[in-house]
Amino acid sequence: MDEKLNVLFVIIESHWWLASLGFIIFHIVRQVLFIPVVIICIAGGALFGGVIGSIYSIVGLTLSSLFFYFLYNQMPRIFGKVLSMKERWFGNRGNLSVGQVTVLRLIPFIHFHLLSLCLIETMKTFNKYARASLLTNIPLAVIYTVFGQFIMEFSPTAMVVVLIFLTVLLLIMRQKTVVMKWEQFFQKEKQFKRG
Repeated sequence: MDEKLNVLFVIIESHWWLASLGFIIFHIVRQVLFIPVVIICIAGGALFGGVIGSIYSIVGLTLSSLFFYFLYNQMPRIFGKVLSMKERWFGNRGNLSVGQVTVLRLIPFIHFHLLSLCLIETMKTFNKYARASLLTNIPLAVIYTVFGQFIMEFSPTAMVVVLIFLTVLLLIMRQKTVVMKWEQFFQKEKQFKRG
C-alpha cells in the first residue's frame, strides 16, 4: 500500500499541472459519481497539502456549484428529487441565510447540491449566487483539506465534539422569521380595530 502511495506522489510531483487540473475536474465530475465532497477535500489535503489543496478544492467546488446553477436553470424538472429533499428537510419555512448554508456545508452528511438549491432560491441573480457559493465553499474546503493532512491524529471523540459545535453554530446563525397563518393575521387585525 505504501508503495502505491509513493508512486502516486511521484506522479503528482512530476505532472503537477495535470494532477492539479485533474483534481479540479474531479470535483465537477464527483456529482455524477456520487462521491461525497468531504472525501475529495480530504484527499486534496493528503495529496497537495493544506494551502494548495484548499485552493484547488475552492476552485473545484465553486465550479461545481456554478455548473449546478446552469443545469438547474436549464432543466428544473430533473431536480425534482432535490426539491423534494429540500421540502422534507427544511419545509416551507423561508430560505436559509448564507451563514446557515456555510455551516450546513461543513456537516458531511448534508447533500451539497441541496444547499446549492437553497442558495439559488435565496440569491435571485447569478452574480449573487456565484459570490455566495464562493463564500460558502471556502470554510468547507479549508477545514476538510487541512483535516486531510492530520486525519490520523483525530479521535472519534474529537469528531463528535466538532459535530456538536457545528449544530450549535447552526442554531445560533439561523434566520429568524415569524410564520403566521392567514386566519391568525386577520384575527389580530380585528382585535386591533376593536381596541
